[in-house]
Amino acid sequence: MKRGTELELTLEKFADRGKSLAKLDGYVVFVTGGVPGDRMRVQVRKKKKKYAEAVMLELLDPSPLRTAPRCRYFGTCGGCKWQHVDYAAQLDAKRESVVGAFLRAGAFEAMPEVQPTLGAEQIYFYRNKMEFSFSAERWLTPDEIASDQSFDKSFALGLHVPGNFSKVLDLHECHLQSELSVRLVNGMRALAQTHGWQPWHVRQHVGYLRHFVIRQSAHLPEVMVNLVTNGHDEDRIAAVADWLQTDFPQVTTFINTINTGVAQTAYGEAMHTVFGPGVIHDQIGGLTFEIAPNAFFQTNTRQAERLYEVTRDFADLKPDDLLYDLYCGAGTISLFVAPHVRHVVGVELVEEAIANANANAAANGITNVTFRSGDMLKLFTPAFIREHGRPDVLLVDPPRAGMHPKVVRQIADLRPERLVYVSCNPQSQARDLADLADHYRLDAIQPVDLFPHTHHIENVVRLTAHV
Repeated sequence: MKRGTELELTLEKFADRGKSLAKLDGYVVFVTGGVPGDRMRVQVRKKKKKYAEAVMLELLDPSPLRTAPRCRYFGTCGGCKWQHVDYAAQLDAKRESVVGAFLRAGAFEAMPEVQPTLGAEQIYFYRNKMEFSFSAERWLTPDEIASDQSFDKSFALGLHVPGNFSKVLDLHECHLQSELSVRLVNGMRALAQTHGWQPWHVRQHVGYLRHFVIRQSAHLPEVMVNLVTNGHDEDRIAAVADWLQTDFPQVTTFINTINTGVAQTAYGEAMHTVFGPGVIHDQIGGLTFEIAPNAFFQTNTRQAERLYEVTRDFADLKPDDLLYDLYCGAGTISLFVAPHVRHVVGVELVEEAIANANANAAANGITNVTFRSGDMLKLFTPAFIREHGRPDVLLVDPPRAGMHPKVVRQIADLRPERLVYVSCNPQSQARDLADLADHYRLDAIQPVDLFPHTHHIENVVRLTAHV
């Protein structure tokens, strides 16, 4: 076997990153875009000693787990790589990915049964935030190429092609956020092209329009538009504001972020509120949260509430508990559990997030919380414990990379009675928990699906300290 070899395979199961795999005499072949049960003809694109990676050339016999993708950009756009997979099968696959992470990355020989994934009731139009990109290098889909039509490839507004940040699909439909979001994107494109405004060229570092970010409240009639531009142009921004207020009265605030750097990011060195309050609000568990343009907020509001409910229930909270919430972000979990405990201490690196957390606590009348900003390695020390007290229960929700080994050791030394670990990466989660295996018993594992039609999964684990 070598690169370019064509094979006929029957796929056996899902693998990491949404791929599926087959075996040839024990040799593993990973296939992008496949579904377990598919029989297909594939072409090898990458050959390694222990495995190969391949792409589908022809679907010979479709799996019963297949379903028709809803979006015309499926297969080219990287936003929804599993639209062709029945949703129940997606949930099963995500549960199996958690099982695999704990068996391999964590090397757990004995652990509680991983519960069935908690699925979403709304599997389309579930995101509250979308970040669309402008580009002077438009990527054409296979159908567009086959149509023999002529396309202007110097302007695109949409999402990046996977693995290629200089190329953007010009999206006229998207099923991730809302129908309003789609109309805003199409309207912004028409406005920009009518005025001849140039999109950003990622390699030449020229152009005015960079990103078009939409935040939308799930429970309140509030919508934020954030236009990221290369420099500030008062006349152009006034024209966008007039268009929004005339054609889209649903938009309650408009932000202009200035990014003159070369980094392809929706953040910048300056930000102006053009109209409205400059923030929107959303609700989780009866609490109202203020969301600033660059604030972190779980992108699936409804499923975030289910995630927090699992976290709260796993913590087995008592009225006299002192609870630490590490990597607390804007304090959403801290405030969600605060009514059930004596006091919550939240710790977060980003100062703006702590400012958000304090504002959200004040807005909701919650007084039994303390938020501290700082580097976890420097802040989470014995001196910090002496100042705030020894916690009865610890919640952690770290970034994808997991916790620093020194933080893991500090938790082992502190050994609160109950530990709940929330993660968007079961691999790093299992690795961290393996380092705590001498100190904690795994009691329960619950995956929660916040991202339908992707391979991503949130996972909650409850642990109890050994006596």
